Amino acid sequence: MAIHGTNDVLTVTGSADVLEPGIRRILAPNPSPMTQRGTNTYIVGERRVAVIDPGPALRSHHEAILGALDPGESISHIFVTHSHLDHSPLAAALSETTGAAVHAFGDGSAGRSEIMQALAATGSVGGGEGLDPGFEPHERLADGAAVDGDNWRLTAIWTPGHTGNHLCFAFGDAIFSGDHVMGWASTMISPPDGDMAAYMASVKRLSDRDDRVFHPGHGDPVTEPKARLRWLLDHRRSREASILGHLDRRGQSITELVEDVYGDIPAALMPAAARNVLAHLIDLCERGLAVADPRPSLHARYFRGHREP
Repeated sequence: MAIHGTNDVLTVTGSADVLEPGIRRILAPNPSPMTQRGTNTYIVGERRVAVIDPGPALRSHHEAILGALDPGESISHIFVTHSHLDHSPLAAALSETTGAAVHAFGDGSAGRSEIMQALAATGSVGGGEGLDPGFEPHERLADGAAVDGDNWRLTAIWTPGHTGNHLCFAFGDAIFSGDHVMGWASTMISPPDGDMAAYMASVKRLSDRDDRVFHPGHGDPVTEPKARLRWLLDHRRSREASILGHLDRRGQSITELVEDVYGDIPAALMPAAARNVLAHLIDLCERGLAVADPRPSLHARYFRGHREP
């Protein structure tokens, strides 16, 4: 077992932490700069329980989930917030072991906006990093769909942005927020799977609710959801303003913008920053605030507003 600590919590991979009545958390042993200490897998309820985000395809984590069940308990449902390799691959093996159906919004291409579908078709913006290509749920959940279990109910909230198929799940006044809202980092938005316009709308949608706590896909519980959601909106608006401020008559490449806007981050995170800048630029182009030459892509030059001939 590995131990990963922060100032606030000591978490042991492979063991179950009781976060509150009806919610247990198991940390997968996949720490990285993009996953913090690792993926949080949640067990909801008692007796016939639900599992949210089984995590990466690791035998040790599969055994840890089964080992976290109390005597006489069984898994009746499996839920996946989105189909990234650190969240969804173990769902198939866990389903085979337990007979529980896998519930999610859809496969990796589900939920994309028209512009992201078009960009995916051209291949001009790359993307696809981290996707679980074989993921397909047994049951597709529409926005607002409620699934009842043994003294528990989970309600799907469609929150596209990080991916088109991203769902959060409401359990009373607690939200399982996947990678949409985390307390330790902002969310990577990588087109065409990620969509900045959709992300901002989804964050705003959650901010209109009055939930008590968010349990994210990575990191500790978010105990002040409204404050965190305000920070995320302000953070993205600040990045957008910075990008616009660096656009000029000669145009800027994504590489140049990353150096100007994200110059203070470690070199290892620069590729992720480039994907976020691309997401902002696509959104700005769609809103008429920027223009790409010749069209939005990884290698285009970007200008503020409508470039003069």
